[in-house]
Amino acid sequence: MSNIFLDTINGNSSSRPPVWFMRQAGRILPSYRKLKEKHHFYDMMKNSELASEVTLLPINDLDVDSAILFSDILVIPDALGLELIFTKNGPKFTNAITDINHNHLNFNPDKLSYIYKNIEKTVENKKDTPLIGFCGGPLTTFLFMFRGDENQKGFKNAIKFFYNNRKQSLRIIEQITEASILYAQNQVKSGIQCFQLFETYCGSIPYELYENCILPYSKKILNSAKELGCPTIFFPKDFSLGLKSINKDICDFVSIDWSMSLDDARNLVDESVGLQGNMDPRIFYQENIEIENYLESLSKFGKENHDWIFNLGHGFLPDIDHIKVQNVVKWIKTKNWNR
Repeated sequence: MSNIFLDTINGNSSSRPPVWFMRQAGRILPSYRKLKEKHHFYDMMKNSELASEVTLLPINDLDVDSAILFSDILVIPDALGLELIFTKNGPKFTNAITDINHNHLNFNPDKLSYIYKNIEKTVENKKDTPLIGFCGGPLTTFLFMFRGDENQKGFKNAIKFFYNNRKQSLRIIEQITEASILYAQNQVKSGIQCFQLFETYCGSIPYELYENCILPYSKKILNSAKELGCPTIFFPKDFSLGLKSINKDICDFVSIDWSMSLDDARNLVDESVGLQGNMDPRIFYQENIEIENYLESLSKFGKENHDWIFNLGHGFLPDIDHIKVQNVVKWIKTKNWNR
C-alpha cells in the first residue's frame, strides 16, 4: 500500500508534504502523561507492549504520517558500559567520563536487545504506519557521556576534553560509531523503514571542525542503514553553513533547524538531498490565526519542493497545546498544495 511518507522519502512525488514531529511520542500528549502517572520512563522503554503503545500514540492522537520509535539517544553509552539512570531532572551516568584515563568503555550489544523487541512489537501493531528508528549522533552522544550530574545542562567539561584530548576523544567517538552502526543495522533488520541520526548538539563546535572531524563518523552510521536499503535522515542541528557539505553520499534527507529558512537551506544543500523541517516549535504558543499565517508562508516552498517533509526545527516543548498540533496536521492534509 502506498504511503505518503515512504513515497516522499524514497524520491516519489506526492500531492502534499508528509508530516510528523520530533518528540511526538510523548511530552505534549495527554494520553502519554496518563501512562507516565503509572510507569517510569525507563520502564516504558524496556517494556515492548508499553514502548509500542507510546510509539503509536501520535498516530491516533495527532494523525501524523509516520511513527518514530519510543526510545532514547543515550542507550548507546549505556551499552558501552556507562550506567544510565533517569532522574526527575533528567538523565545522567553514575560512572560518567571524567578524564583522559577513563578506560571502562566495553560494548555489550545484548543491552540493546530489548529495543529490537520493541521494534518488532511495534511493527506487529502498527498496520500500515511507517516506523522511523534512530540513534544519537556521535558528537551528541560523546557530549552526554560526561554528564554525571543531571543538573549540569551544559557540556563544558566534555567540550574542554574534546579540545584538550583530541586523539582520545576521537577514539571514544570511534567506539560510539562502531556500536551505533550495529545498532542501526539491527533496527533495520527488526523492521524500521527509515533511520534518523540526531546530531542535536552539532553546533557545540564550529561547523568546519564538525565537518572535518565528526561528519565522517556520522556518514558511516547513516550509510550502514542505507546499505541495507533503509532511507536515512540526518539532523545536524545548528550546522549552519556546514549544510553545504551535505550530499547524497551522506543521507537521503537532511532535517533543518529553525534558525535557518527552508529557502536558504535549499540553496546550500545538494539538490539530490531532500529537506525536512523546520517549524519553530514556539510558534505553537501563538494564536491560531498567526499559526495559519505561518503555514501559508510555506505554500510556495511546498508547491515547488516535492522532496520536503514537514516537521519541527527541534522537538516539542512540553507545554505545547496538542490541539494546536492537531490543527496544523489537519491544515497540511487539507491544503491544496497545487502540485
